[in-house]
Amino acid sequence: MISKQETLNLSPYMALYELIIPKENMLRQINELVDFSFILDELKSKYCLDNGRNAIPPIRMFKYLLLKAIHDLSDADLVERSKYDMSFKYFLDMTPEENVIDSSSLTKFRRLRLQDMNLLDLLIGKTVEIALEKGLITSKTIIVDATHTKARYNQKSPKEFLQKKSKNVRKAVYQLDENMKGRFPIKPTSNEVSEELNYCRQVVQVVETQSKVAQLPAVKEKLNVLKELIDDYNVQMSYSSDPDARVGHKSVDSSFFGFKTHIAMSDERIITAAIVTTGEKSDGHYLKELVKKSKETGMEVGTVIGDTAYSGKENLQYAQAEEFQLVSKLNPNITGETSHRKVVFEFNKDAGMYVCPAGHMAIRKARTGKKNQAANQAETYSFDIEKCKVCPMREGCYKEGAKSKTYSIRVKSTEHKEQIHLQETDEFKTLSKKRYKIEAKNSEIKNPHGYKTAKSVGLFGMEIQGATAIFAVNLKRILKLLNE
Repeated sequence: MISKQETLNLSPYMALYELIIPKENMLRQINELVDFSFILDELKSKYCLDNGRNAIPPIRMFKYLLLKAIHDLSDADLVERSKYDMSFKYFLDMTPEENVIDSSSLTKFRRLRLQDMNLLDLLIGKTVEIALEKGLITSKTIIVDATHTKARYNQKSPKEFLQKKSKNVRKAVYQLDENMKGRFPIKPTSNEVSEELNYCRQVVQVVETQSKVAQLPAVKEKLNVLKELIDDYNVQMSYSSDPDARVGHKSVDSSFFGFKTHIAMSDERIITAAIVTTGEKSDGHYLKELVKKSKETGMEVGTVIGDTAYSGKENLQYAQAEEFQLVSKLNPNITGETSHRKVVFEFNKDAGMYVCPAGHMAIRKARTGKKNQAANQAETYSFDIEKCKVCPMREGCYKEGAKSKTYSIRVKSTEHKEQIHLQETDEFKTLSKKRYKIEAKNSEIKNPHGYKTAKSVGLFGMEIQGATAIFAVNLKRILKLLNE
C-alpha cells in the first residue's frame, strides 16, 4: 500500500542535514532540481492504494537505483553505505535515525514494479524537459552513435565466470588472513554450473562465519558481488549464458558478447534518446527512431551528425523527407539496394565487412568489375563455408553442397551525388568534427557509471541499467551547465 506516504518528516534531527551537507553537494542539487513525483505517478498502478502493509515509497526505491548508477555499487554495498552516508539519507528523504531497506527489496522492485514501464524514454524525457525549461538546449543538432555493453555472463561459460568471482573473494581473504588457507571447501571438478553455484554459496558461508576479515571493505565488496551473482542465478533459474545477449563486432579482429545502446545527444551533450538492443543490431537502422524520440522530448532537429553507419540510402531519403541535414560520410559498401533479397546482410562500419543474419562476419572482400567505372563494379564478401554448413539459419541462405558462400553489393555512387557534394563542403567538415562529443559521452557512461558490463541478465535488466545510468549522466550535465 502506498497511500498517505507522502508526508513531512518530523524528526528532531532533520536540522543536521543543513549543517553537514553543503549546498554544492551533487545529490542535494539533484534533489532541488528534480521533482521526483513523476515516478510516483507512473508507479501507482503497480501498488495497492488502500489495502495491505505500507510499502517502501516508490520514489525512495527509484532513488536507490539512481544512487547505484551514480556510484557504480552493488545492491548490498549501496544499502550498507546508506546506513552511514548522510548525503545518501538526505537524498533518499530519510530521517537521520531511520533504518535502511534490505538489499533484496531492490531486486524485487526492479523485477516487479518496473515491468511493462518504458523507464528509458520516461527518464530521458524528464531530463530533456528540465534542460529545455532552463534554456540549456538551444541547438537544433543531435549526434548519433552506438555503444556496446558486455553481458554479465560471458559467452564461453557461466561456470568460469562464477569461478573467477569466487577466486577473487578467496584471494582478498588470503591477503588479509593467511590462516584461512585450507578452510575453504574442495573445488568442484565437474562442468555442472549447479555444483559451482553450491560451491560459491559455501565460500560465502565460510567467509562470513569463520573469517575475521569479512567486514573489511577489500573483502566485503568482492563478497557482495559474488552474493549478487548467486541471487541473480537463483531468480533467473537459468544456468546458461545470458539468453538475450548476442555477438557484435567492434572491428575485423574483435567482437563482444552483449548489448548495444543506440544514443542521440544534443550539441550541448545532453542525451535526447536511447534504444537498447542486442549486440548484433546494425547502428544505421535506428536513426529514424532516435530522431523521432528526440522530437518527442521537445527537441527541434535540423542537423543529425553520425559516422558512416548512418549514411545508407533509406536514411538519406528519410533526412530529405523530414527536412534535416544528415552529416554522415558515404561508404560505397552500404549504398547498394538489398531490399529484393530474401536474406539481408548487415554492414558493420567498424570492421568494414558484412555480417550475416546469424552474426557471422565475412572473412575477406574483393572488388570486381572494370576500374574507374563505378557503376559496373561490385564488392564481393566471402564467408567461412564451414560455419555456413552447420548454421541453424542456413535455409534460404546457403545451398547444400556449395563450396563457397559470397555476398555481393553493387557500387552505385552516382545515386548519392547530393551527399557527395555536401560532404565536400566546409560546413560538412566542420560539423563532422563535433562527433567526438558523443564518443566522450559513451566513455563517461561506461567508466564512472559501470556501463561497460551488464549488471543483470536479459534485455529488460539492460534497459533498466541504461535508463538510470543515462538519467544520472544527464542530470550531472545539467548541473554543470547551470553552474557555469
